[in-house]
Amino acid sequence: MSHYTVVSMPGDGIGKIVLPEAERVLGKAGFPADYIHADIGWDFWRREGNPLPERTVKLLEQHKLGLFGAITSKPKWDADAELDPQLKGTGLVYYSPIVTMRQKFDLDLCVRPIRSFPGNPLNFIRKKLDGGFEEPVVDAVIFRQGTEGSYAGVEWTNPPQNVREAFTTHRKFKTFASVKGEDLAISTRIVTREATRRVIREAFEYAKRFGYKSVTVAEKPNVLRETSGMFEEEARAIAKEYPGIALRSVNIDAIMMWLTKNPEEYGVFVCENLFGDILSDGFAGLVGGLGFACSGNIGREYAVFEPTHGSAPKYEKLSPSIVNPIAMILSGAMLCDHVGEKEKGERIRNAVAEVVREGKVRTYDMLRVPGGPKVFGHGACTTQQMTDAILAKM
Repeated sequence: MSHYTVVSMPGDGIGKIVLPEAERVLGKAGFPADYIHADIGWDFWRREGNPLPERTVKLLEQHKLGLFGAITSKPKWDADAELDPQLKGTGLVYYSPIVTMRQKFDLDLCVRPIRSFPGNPLNFIRKKLDGGFEEPVVDAVIFRQGTEGSYAGVEWTNPPQNVREAFTTHRKFKTFASVKGEDLAISTRIVTREATRRVIREAFEYAKRFGYKSVTVAEKPNVLRETSGMFEEEARAIAKEYPGIALRSVNIDAIMMWLTKNPEEYGVFVCENLFGDILSDGFAGLVGGLGFACSGNIGREYAVFEPTHGSAPKYEKLSPSIVNPIAMILSGAMLCDHVGEKEKGERIRNAVAEVVREGKVRTYDMLRVPGGPKVFGHGACTTQQMTDAILAKM
């Protein structure tokens, strides 16, 4: 049996709470691993000027597998204001550590399964013509290109003269040619053919492997003619190699409407970084919210798994903890799948499904009550009690 070393990066806020719960469940599932703590997050930006310290990078380089909790990111003016006084004015710039990890380790596939668990009171329901309700099964997987697109990080406020000159070669820039530099911000959307082909092919391979009948490109080619156009062009070419899988194309704004009308009709999606981020959050709302949304950042050599929720710092200090650990636990199940321990991943998902279906143990979000210390009066469980219930089912 293989034994794994996983770099454990709790990060900020509730990341410090939910990641240990995932490790508990992985242990019960029999996943053979050692966990090495690694520093990441806002505190290290404030104290060291780097939210992803080089020592953490070296651990990832060595072990190639990571579990990540959550991160706090703030606008640049807040980031600058919170730096240690000795670091202010030294030219440091805050970059999201998860985005940096994706680019540094070429984690170009961001895979986000969105599946409903029967019995979850947060699931999407729909009125029937006879006055009743139906609860469609949502089973979608979003393949988001993770290193390019709108998150490539190539942007400027008051762009240098050579950048402005380059942009003036495009006829559409004439509208902005007279704008003063300090009043002009430019952010690029970069799409390359090789990375686009890879994420589209992986989406089709996934659909083929797991029996999905369609792959949907969710872009905006009627407006973003070059970048979205490249997605469309490559998807059409690759789709010819998969005759049993239908290729669909729906504009990103349109799909945000359609997924709240008939989400059960969609299977695998593929799109650029920003659009994939938006689409996955929209779909997550149909299956219980971000407390159920897991993801994997997967490259050819490295992989990091994380829930898609934020750090929710207002809940970090509550004792006992109230936050839902399921998204983090499901991210651990994805890690199992990735390294070939699929039986252990299924064991975890089946246990989660049983707890949700039974309905005896629910976190505050599953009870639809506002978060805070009073949730226990409404019957909410603690974070640890949810994990305990999942462990009991295993």
